[in-house]
Amino acid sequence: MTATDHGLTVGDGVFETLRIRDGQPFALTRHLARLRYSAERIGLSEPSADEIRGAIDAVMEAGRGRLTRLRVTVTSGQGPMSSARGEGPQTVVVTGGEASRPRVCHAVRAPWHRNERSPLTGVKSTSYGENAVMAAYARDKGADEAIMANTHGNLCEGTATNVLVEIDGELLTPPLASGCLPGITRGLALEWAADAGLPIRVTAPGELTMSVLDAAIAGDTHLAVTSSTRGVQHVASLDGHELAAGPLLRRLGALFELNAERNPDPAPRRSS
Repeated sequence: MTATDHGLTVGDGVFETLRIRDGQPFALTRHLARLRYSAERIGLSEPSADEIRGAIDAVMEAGRGRLTRLRVTVTSGQGPMSSARGEGPQTVVVTGGEASRPRVCHAVRAPWHRNERSPLTGVKSTSYGENAVMAAYARDKGADEAIMANTHGNLCEGTATNVLVEIDGELLTPPLASGCLPGITRGLALEWAADAGLPIRVTAPGELTMSVLDAAIAGDTHLAVTSSTRGVQHVASLDGHELAAGPLLRRLGALFELNAERNPDPAPRRSS
């Protein structure tokens, strides 16, 4: 990557973060499918899956069992010092690293909203400035995640997570129309919970407002976040208030870990 790469100068690219489980990149096929989708959405040509898989193998070999996560980044390549793209070729970068994950999530409410009408909605974009600001806000508040509404005031997502709500014996998550990212772990949690007969569903637009966070503080609902690095993780505090773990969310977390161990590369299904 050069200093004039558009991924560096204007954030013109897409990426995926994968967790390493038992020495393997988890859900690689699904991550590559979402990478293709994100690239298509922003007008980039389809990245070479063979090239990326080869680069992953090389990074895994160099890491020799020490790695806990991978990142695959694809940018539009070298470009002018403006928003206009150059002629390419694309830049593809695969990196690996060691990072511990928190055992539980400590969250705050973000004072900013996700724009569900943005051209980047649903895209895993390297234009991550908004999320970086909100993550810094959470850290300053002693938390490790910030949960935000969309422009209608409905529950949307965290800076790097999707959100699950347990209420009245049911597990709920906002729809993609809310502006949230189609998370790999979110999709697997929906599928595996349904397969196991757990009561789970994607809500109608506007069904989950930010008032559910007040209900969580009052003890009437329970929260979890999902991401590739966190799995299905209990939200142990919100805005400094301790939250109890929900029984259905505990079952879902255990189910997710068991299924992920059994099937390191679950085949894609219809998106939710």
